[in-house]
Amino acid sequence: MASRAARAVALIVSVIWVASVCLAPGSARAARDELVIGIAQFPSSLHPSINPESSKNYVLGFSARDITVFDKDWKLVCHLCAELPSLDNGLARIEDRPDGSRGMAVTLRLKPGLRWGDGEPVTANDIAFSFKVGADPRSGYALADQWTRVEKIDIVDALTVIAHLKTLRVNYAVWGPILPEHIEAKAYAEGIEPGDYGRLSVYNRAPTTPGLYNGPYLVTQYVSGSQIVLEPNPYWPGQKPHFKRIVLRLIENTAALQANLLSGDVDMAPGEGIGLTIDQALDLRHRYPDRFTYIFKPSLTYEHLDVSGTNPLLADRRLRQALLYAADRKTMTEKLFAGMQPVADSFVSPLSPLFAPDLPRYDYDPAKAKALLAEAGFAPGPDGICRNAKGERLSFPLQTTAGNRLRELQEEVLQSDWKSACIEATIRNEPARTFFGETLKKRLYAGLAMYAWVTPVIESPRQTLASTSIPSEANGWAGSNSVGFVDQRFDELISRAETELDPEAQKRVWAQMQVIYASELPVLPLFFRAEPHVIPLWLKGYAATGHTTYAPDWAEFWSVE
Repeated sequence: MASRAARAVALIVSVIWVASVCLAPGSARAARDELVIGIAQFPSSLHPSINPESSKNYVLGFSARDITVFDKDWKLVCHLCAELPSLDNGLARIEDRPDGSRGMAVTLRLKPGLRWGDGEPVTANDIAFSFKVGADPRSGYALADQWTRVEKIDIVDALTVIAHLKTLRVNYAVWGPILPEHIEAKAYAEGIEPGDYGRLSVYNRAPTTPGLYNGPYLVTQYVSGSQIVLEPNPYWPGQKPHFKRIVLRLIENTAALQANLLSGDVDMAPGEGIGLTIDQALDLRHRYPDRFTYIFKPSLTYEHLDVSGTNPLLADRRLRQALLYAADRKTMTEKLFAGMQPVADSFVSPLSPLFAPDLPRYDYDPAKAKALLAEAGFAPGPDGICRNAKGERLSFPLQTTAGNRLRELQEEVLQSDWKSACIEATIRNEPARTFFGETLKKRLYAGLAMYAWVTPVIESPRQTLASTSIPSEANGWAGSNSVGFVDQRFDELISRAETELDPEAQKRVWAQMQVIYASELPVLPLFFRAEPHVIPLWLKGYAATGHTTYAPDWAEFWSVE
């Protein structure tokens, strides 16, 4: 009996030992100092100012900090600077320029102790170098305005510069990322033709180079189209990050991402347009209300349809109006998003203090859509699709990112609505890297392109709607005005919106821009997103923002309960 009891005890001990090895290894995830995040889009590169993408901004939130950012309360604060410039504290002041116009002098002081990931100090020289690159049209910056608004930069000392702006600017205190001169200077010097610098940049050629990053984490592994690994920056002077390893794992199919969450293969799915779709997050909350923390954050993310500027059929404004009248966007948002995502009338969110309520609206009205098509010379053909007098069918491709289940559902809804109005849309989706890195960037789509952009809190629409922001081979495919929208009055209003310091006058300028936009419809508005964040119950310190500064910009404060 004693022998049998001893064998039983030994068996129990061995089972416990095996279980401890299999179920509680000394791994990072078991200790909860590794965080695995599933993302549905992968960045085409990691350069902070070329090819703006939500997935890239998400990665750089961990690793490359802006000088100033908007926090979760939409208040402008310092990230790299020691004090936020303002007219009140004298770090910003209005100055007379030699030609008699008025500009601004903005003093930027870096926090002491900031270092790049290779130990080199972050200095005023990096700001001056960033200005040199960003103001050069050959660089291919999509976000060039931060630097093209600057006439010159004076270096005061190792941590301080004075940026002299060419005009008065509402966003004088908004300053984005800076580049490491000691890493990027060679690539910039070797770039001769437009677009050369982007190809030669170390961010593209060797994205795991530590000296590229100044945030709390470094990119230590970059497997294109697969995953990115981040580990703590040993030279980060701020709050020490909790996680020893953060893995961003690409799972392009959002249904598969949902399954990976449930299986525990990934810990969380972010918002910011690169995680689960809102219907999937709602479904998870319904089925597993206590499994995760669910956050549905109203946001400035604007889902829309870019209209090809090269399609002669879509050049007729009546056809663009008919497309909106024929689309039951309200029912779509109610059925797919539980009414959480409001239908958009323009590019400005109702959450913005600059939103204009009295705009042309395109509520669902199929009869009005058909009347506009008839006015434009279209009538139903034998196959039910409209034709004009030349026999041209009213048919065009509809594109978005492949694998995004909700966007694919949106396409199907729009396709069905339009078919009822004798309009044919053929779906031609592409992987996110191709869609954003080539099709949109080089304006290769021939019909409608569905995606989202995030309007910064106080920034003008220069990047997306100014005629100077149309990407082309000549400018290195810089800018995000992929529809090729050109409107002289709108360009003038953009400039006024950027320079008008009087709040009431500024609102009037923004209202005029929104009226032009809603009337001309260079882009077809769909809705404004609520961002669904699905995070583990044990993750603390996480805060969704709803704007262009994403949650990882405060990842050093994430911890485990």
